[in-house]
Amino acid sequence: MKLWILKPAKDLPEDNPWEPWYDKAFGFIVQAPDEETARKLANENGGDETGKISHDIYRTGGDAWLDHEMSTCKELQVGDVEMVIMRDFASA
Repeated sequence: MKLWILKPAKDLPEDNPWEPWYDKAFGFIVQAPDEETARKLANENGGDETGKISHDIYRTGGDAWLDHEMSTCKELQVGDVEMVIMRDFASA
């Protein structure tokens, strides 16, 4: 297994899944065999950023942690169990 760190991409447009900032996860460290699984685990454990693209438009299939333009996913280290290690969540 590998460790992955996931964060929102830099220089996102104003209308992005992390606006407004509350009830959203802003980072994960996930243990998974590959980037696809790491993104899936983060997306399953996210907040409103996983379904809400703007205040009135909802997306059901892609979601922020699965979208390579909205979020980054970089390998950290090797491990042997698939799990979420860290969740960075902001709530109002």
